[in-house]
Amino acid sequence: MSGTERSSADLEPRRKRLLFQSWHRGTREMDLLLGRFTDATIGDWSEDETAEMEALLRVPDTELYRWITGQDEIPDNHHSAMLDKVIAFHKSTPGAMG
Repeated sequence: MSGTERSSADLEPRRKRLLFQSWHRGTREMDLLLGRFTDATIGDWSEDETAEMEALLRVPDTELYRWITGQDEIPDNHHSAMLDKVIAFHKSTPGAMG
């Protein structure tokens, strides 16, 4: 079970892949953090945001989880507008991080 509530039928192959990858991270916590965000926002991403998400998905789960949950500071070379949006989404979504 992927967990996604969004259909990928209307998405181009690149975004379909990102939706799948967001829900299949390797840990359930990261599936929920990235999957829920992607479900809710993927239809609104610009090309730059899509590229930022691709880069974000290359970060190991343990590091990314600690950044999103505020346990570790985000290194300058990994800071992006997309990561800011992921963090803001989970701060504004009741129950999204817990």
